[in-house]
Amino acid sequence: MRSPEHGALRRGPSWLLVAYPLLALAGAWTHRQGWSLAALMLLLTVLMWPALRARQALAWLLWVGLAGGMVWLASHGLAAQVLDTVPVLVSALLSWLFGRSLRAGRQPLIARIIEAVEGESRLAQPGIARYARQLTWFWTMLLAAQAVLLGVLQALAVPGGLFARLGRAPPLALPAGWAMGYVHLGGYALLVAAFLAEYLFRRWHLRHLEHMRLHDLVMRLALRWPQLVRGGRAEP
Repeated sequence: MRSPEHGALRRGPSWLLVAYPLLALAGAWTHRQGWSLAALMLLLTVLMWPALRARQALAWLLWVGLAGGMVWLASHGLAAQVLDTVPVLVSALLSWLFGRSLRAGRQPLIARIIEAVEGESRLAQPGIARYARQLTWFWTMLLAAQAVLLGVLQALAVPGGLFARLGRAPPLALPAGWAMGYVHLGGYALLVAAFLAEYLFRRWHLRHLEHMRLHDLVMRLALRWPQLVRGGRAEP
């Protein structure tokens, strides 16, 4: 029997995020602007979905404006270049969000996630609050390192990298196919692998506690991300 979270998730667009790296990679490898444009619009739609679903006029005006901007970029052959910066910006922004929550007087982002997914009482269990802060540090550092790595790969890619566009030879030339393949697919695969590895480590490290099944955890997290973005709390 499917859970309510599963049905609610299917009614939303979060599951479409799995198509984003595939479309972006297709655009990078085939050099077709249409794939890159589709990836950009898909990402924008998913990120703006809570406001769009609420029929907020400003959100719809912004979405239409962004869509028009994407069409303009594609008509000028610039969609792929803009898309290349998205993984770097996403990693840098997420690293900033995780790190910002570690400041004194703030609740670590992982603690907020635990509250939204498993309830506030979960933080009171032995070892959870301390682990939440440590895990927030882990994601801050991993995402920051990822942003730097992605930027370096884009700079050193040949052809099409930053050095090549500036007419200079890179200090270390990397094949564009491999470099951009990691930028648009490998980087996301690394984050998924880190998420799964952390889940297994958590079950061992905090083995004195009960843990939510991975499937249920992913479903609740995907369903309740709008509350996390707004900084609000969701009922378990």
